[in-house]
Amino acid sequence: MTEHVRNRIPFVVVHDENRKLEKCLVMGAGHFGSCLADHLADLGNDVVIFDKDPEPIASINKSHVNEKYFKDYPLSTRIRATTVLSDELLRSSTVIVYSIPTQAMRVVLSGLKGRLTPDHLLIFVNKGIEASTGKLPTEILLEVLGEPYVSNAVFMSGPTFSEEVVQRLPTAITAACKSPERAQWAQRTFHAPHFRVYTSPDTVGVCVAGALKNVIAIASGLATGQGFQNNARAAIITRGLAEISRIGLKLGANSLTFVGLAGVGDLLLTASSEKSRNFTVGYRLGKGESLDQIIKTLGSTAEGVETTRAAYKLVQKLGVDAPMVTLMHKFLFEGMPMEDALRALVTREMKSELYGWVAPEELASGIAKL
Repeated sequence: MTEHVRNRIPFVVVHDENRKLEKCLVMGAGHFGSCLADHLADLGNDVVIFDKDPEPIASINKSHVNEKYFKDYPLSTRIRATTVLSDELLRSSTVIVYSIPTQAMRVVLSGLKGRLTPDHLLIFVNKGIEASTGKLPTEILLEVLGEPYVSNAVFMSGPTFSEEVVQRLPTAITAACKSPERAQWAQRTFHAPHFRVYTSPDTVGVCVAGALKNVIAIASGLATGQGFQNNARAAIITRGLAEISRIGLKLGANSLTFVGLAGVGDLLLTASSEKSRNFTVGYRLGKGESLDQIIKTLGSTAEGVETTRAAYKLVQKLGVDAPMVTLMHKFLFEGMPMEDALRALVTREMKSELYGWVAPEELASGIAKL
């Protein structure tokens, strides 16, 4: 056993004979990309982090600190950083982690077409829906790279704040892939005592939950900024989960995904914590700041803003009852006053709580198998 400290909570790596050390390429030196690169490096993997922005790349190479995003936390000395995505780097990498915003996914993947092989383990940790098309990450990957890339790709999501991961605080996440073997490969690569990885075959459900929880988080932050307290926040999160589930089930997702880590786990975290970028956007909107000013000063990407635009198109296409998505779109992009949006939400017609929800016997049967 080896103990790692580096001025944060110590953890123990158990040297598992089934764990093969990988050559990992992490695309994106933002908050989440950096913390995952650090995690993978501390597990003994060879890690290169790529980003077009020279600022974090230079500081990582110079001082092993990402001055732009994680200036308070030294990163592993095993990490190398680069602004050049060379063919040699791609060929030599066995695991490629995509941690660039979903809105750039089509362009970035198009640049990789013909430079990847199905042998690469592609892991996508971005969360969102493409604003211009309403496509999920699974669909974008299929359209750009095709089969077998999409069937072999892993989509990871769950309640994972970057600062807690980089501090080695206990975390759990879902790794979804249509191929059980690929899901287990990702699991073996990332799993640690403080970073538990659970596998799932439901790539669609994981992507839907990961994207739409950001919309609900903005709504929760908005209500909190307006002075609403815990009762309202709990109601927004719970009814938001029902909304996410209706959309996901319409797209063929497994209902159990929404009561798991990628579903209620991630939603609860993102929609109830001041550490959440999307909650912060909503909170500042509730305090009267403009969306343009918030985006300029946030310091990182809050994917829920563009996801709201895309999600609205999606629910219109699917014909799904999604009042929070609809009202957040009207507020953010159609000029609806904040007070009217909040009033419309609480004065909707009376409904059954289980309307549009999974059948109780199906849910109970599924939960019993967890």
